[in-house]
Amino acid sequence: MSASPSYSYSKTFAASLQDAEQFWAEAAADIHWTRTWDRVLDDSDAPYYRWFSGGELNTCYNTLDLHVDEGNGGRTALIYDSAVTQARQTFSFSELRDAVATFAGVLAARGVGKGDRVIVYMPMVPE
Repeated sequence: MSASPSYSYSKTFAASLQDAEQFWAEAAADIHWTRTWDRVLDDSDAPYYRWFSGGELNTCYNTLDLHVDEGNGGRTALIYDSAVTQARQTFSFSELRDAVATFAGVLAARGVGKGDRVIVYMPMVPE
């Protein structure tokens, strides 16, 4: 599903309508799944749909760790550029992964576990 010289938005959109399950299965194949889904679209309780039922993924792994594992740890993952303070800071995938792991450790030490919901309310700063 990556952009290429032959990419056409209208063709891609039409394909998504023609066979939604096939379209989204192909798109999801580009994501690392810890457990592959049983069904792409479960419409057994329509209008309440479940996408990729039975599937499991780790968003943090797909966002950070995967890039490090593929040898891109030194590449820039985040650029902080404040129009207010004029501060500018960059973070590599490795640096960001390590910072996220540190914060995950803090949350775990406070008893936060799988399935818990956490809200973080902060100003627009890189921390």
